[in-house]
Amino acid sequence: MAKTSTNTHYINNQEFLAALLEHRERVQAARAAETSPPPISNYLGDCFIKIARHLSYKSNFINYSYRDEMISDAIENCLAVVNNFDPAKSKNPFAYFTQITFFAFVRRIQREKKQMATKFRYIDQLDINDLVTQEHDNGEFQNQFLEYLKTQMDHLEYEKVVSTITKKTEKLLETDIDTPDET
Repeated sequence: MAKTSTNTHYINNQEFLAALLEHRERVQAARAAETSPPPISNYLGDCFIKIARHLSYKSNFINYSYRDEMISDAIENCLAVVNNFDPAKSKNPFAYFTQITFFAFVRRIQREKKQMATKFRYIDQLDINDLVTQEHDNGEFQNQFLEYLKTQMDHLEYEKVVSTITKKTEKLLETDIDTPDET
């Protein structure tokens, strides 16, 4: 039996472009009629989801615990700028929305990095002994989790963690995005 050639791309760029052009025409007709803009088609929404999910599998992003939030941010950003795609400038909507997705991921990582630094700073400045010692315990009982947390914070400098995350973010910004050729 002869093997049949299958398309390895998960989004057909020409179909994606045609769907965007159709949506653009409907938006322009709605503006001319002074009505609210129409929602995007299911196909366009599916394309945005596929782009975000597949980019999240890239080695730059796969190990983050908040990957679902990254995907949600990317889809939201794609929906916000869907009307900004100009086919006169580019016939490659896949690359355009992949860039939007990439930078949405980077922004989420930066936000999470700031939150993590704030948490580490708070834990480091927190006097845990006042929280865990209760008057009726006479100092004999302490919450073991908080004791463990304090011990870990003594060993872990939050500046080191923040600098590591900053280096990862800078590396992501320097990395090229692999996009398939126009088909």
